[in-house]
Amino acid sequence: QVQLQESGGGSVEAGGSMRLSCVASGLPYSSTVIGWFRQRPGKEREGVATIATGDGTPYYTDPVKGRFTVSQDKSKNTVFLEMSSLKPEDSAMYYCASGWRPGGHLLQPDSYTKWGQGTQVTVSS
Repeated sequence: QVQLQESGGGSVEAGGSMRLSCVASGLPYSSTVIGWFRQRPGKEREGVATIATGDGTPYYTDPVKGRFTVSQDKSKNTVFLEMSSLKPEDSAMYYCASGWRPGGHLLQPDSYTKWGQGTQVTVSS
């Protein structure tokens, strides 16, 4: 079955950097979309970035453009989220997701069917 495992979260000071990883298994990795989402306490889950694994095309939500970079290592079925210039408002549980429904908005959680357990990112001011 499909499994997604996030790692790399932790605590960092504002302005710092962090890299998250998502290892995917049980899916056709070379022809899918993997999304990164985050959820802050009391807030709805929101899309952060996505990558089309076939050609590596990225897509970002506006608040992270220029600060976050999504990339992949196809040989390891792994997607990365490189985060820099982190802000306290970036603090959240970060999830990766797969099973994108064609026609669905790339950054909408409802467009995905499979989720990892999440990794916590805390940015202190």
